[in-house]
Amino acid sequence: MSADGAEDALRVERLRKRFGGVEALAGVDLAVRRGEVFGFLGPNGAGKTTAIRILTGFIRADHGEARVLGMDAWRDSVAVKARLGFLPDVIAFGGGFTGQAFLDYTARLRGLRGELPRQKELLDRLELPDAALRRNVKGYSSGMAKKLALVHAMRHDPDLLIMDEPTEALDPLVRQEFFAVIREMRARGTTVFMSSHVLPDVQEVCGRVALIRAGSIAGTGSVDALREGKARTMEIEFRAPPPDGFAVPGAEIAARDGTRLRLAVSGDVNAVIRELAKLDLADLVYERLSLEDLFMGFYAPNGFYAPDGGKEPADE
Repeated sequence: MSADGAEDALRVERLRKRFGGVEALAGVDLAVRRGEVFGFLGPNGAGKTTAIRILTGFIRADHGEARVLGMDAWRDSVAVKARLGFLPDVIAFGGGFTGQAFLDYTARLRGLRGELPRQKELLDRLELPDAALRRNVKGYSSGMAKKLALVHAMRHDPDLLIMDEPTEALDPLVRQEFFAVIREMRARGTTVFMSSHVLPDVQEVCGRVALIRAGSIAGTGSVDALREGKARTMEIEFRAPPPDGFAVPGAEIAARDGTRLRLAVSGDVNAVIRELAKLDLADLVYERLSLEDLFMGFYAPNGFYAPDGGKEPADE
């Protein structure tokens, strides 16, 4: 249950799944509140798709519990699917369908009848015109196939929308319109659970995120909460190379190249600035910790992500 006593839209506890000798999920615990947009982050192979297939009732967990809208994801899968919109990671349509025929056929399966104004609205907003709907889906580009699958997943305004990599193959303008649709659905009370490895997309619409690593949750919370206490990157250029043995209290030197220095700042930034001011600075950039740096901080063996010349990961 959520802190306010309301039932969570999704809740998994001690979730485990093994495929032969590979442990895809190693005891996942996760809760998603009703009415929130929740991001599920991790690289390929981290366990995202396995968790989603369990939540949508396509495979059964080896151990643990998965509850969706208050129901058991496996035993009550038919009832769950009636209230669910789902976008899989791989889009594959049956042969012989045009885009319109696919939408008509799946509408009948769901019991949708008559005019479907929401479907027409989504087709217009995601830029899938009538000419495209008259074509066979086998000739669709990956972007067109993704748009058709998104319309199919969202047209009935589900209580819960689960999507695996929803923005992949979408062009930038369509991606922004998709984000607008998601915000509107959230305002109407729809719960959205989306997995992705495209970090800016998750940062765009998600109130909270979970980071999954090797089948286990590495961190959960708002982006701001996950940033708290994490090192931030500071880029410094000196007019002359700093002396050998130069150190900065409250910061770790992540990379050094002549007059350039990259610091991982975890202490008081005022103390760092005072130390740096003792030398002649040409430039200084201190940016807010990005979601990408945050994500890689959870994954990097040394706990800090330093692209383009940082520390080499320790051998495992």
